[in-house]
Amino acid sequence: MTNPDKQVALITGASSGIGRAIAKALAKEGAKVVLASRNKEELEQLKAEIEKEGGNALVIPTDVTKPKEAEALVAKTLEQWQRLDIVVNSAGLMPLSYLKNRHLDEWLQMIDVNVKGTLITTYAALPPFKKQKRGHFINLASIDGRELYAGGAVYGASKAAVIAFSRTLRMELSPEFNIRITCLEPGTVDTPLREGITDQEFLDDQDWDEDEAKLQPDDIARAVLYAVQQPQSVNVNEIVIKPTGKA
Repeated sequence: MTNPDKQVALITGASSGIGRAIAKALAKEGAKVVLASRNKEELEQLKAEIEKEGGNALVIPTDVTKPKEAEALVAKTLEQWQRLDIVVNSAGLMPLSYLKNRHLDEWLQMIDVNVKGTLITTYAALPPFKKQKRGHFINLASIDGRELYAGGAVYGASKAAVIAFSRTLRMELSPEFNIRITCLEPGTVDTPLREGITDQEFLDDQDWDEDEAKLQPDDIARAVLYAVQQPQSVNVNEIVIKPTGKA
């Protein structure tokens, strides 16, 4: 099996939720982790936690919607550790809303972060991956990219785009450059994502139960470890994860 020990893993959206859990899990397995998001304070806190447990972490505040910042993120990673093995595209937003209520700014922001952020970070990491003829992209999509519902049109569309992008990325890069691509598609995860919803009508219509079955960020982190720990000859293409107790 491939061992994350001594590998370098770059994680976007690392300041909270799933990205944070993935960064901690990879660091615990011995990977050197690069922590990227816009929230420097939370990244520094995470770095301190990782280093307290004997891990290695590098904080690089980054807005993944800006190509120059993403390219600087990769350049600084290579400058610090001279290699890049894993890129986790975990940055994401989920301000669900009804289309009739016209939350255009939120829709565009979702596309910017969820879709363009994944494209831009992938673009920035491609040169070292191609040069070394290896590397592993982990793209965070969602079950909402497959199972649509009222209020989830734009979010679902953004995650469907990540699923389609991941499949084609694998078709193009795996045969020629030996690059692996894994797309994760979780169901409901206990993260702060729902706190970004501002559409009051949508919120009033929901009957979310505090006791509803949810995945934990650590569940997704374990799925990442499963994918990256496979032999180089094995590409885990897609992982759909739902909490037990939900259809």
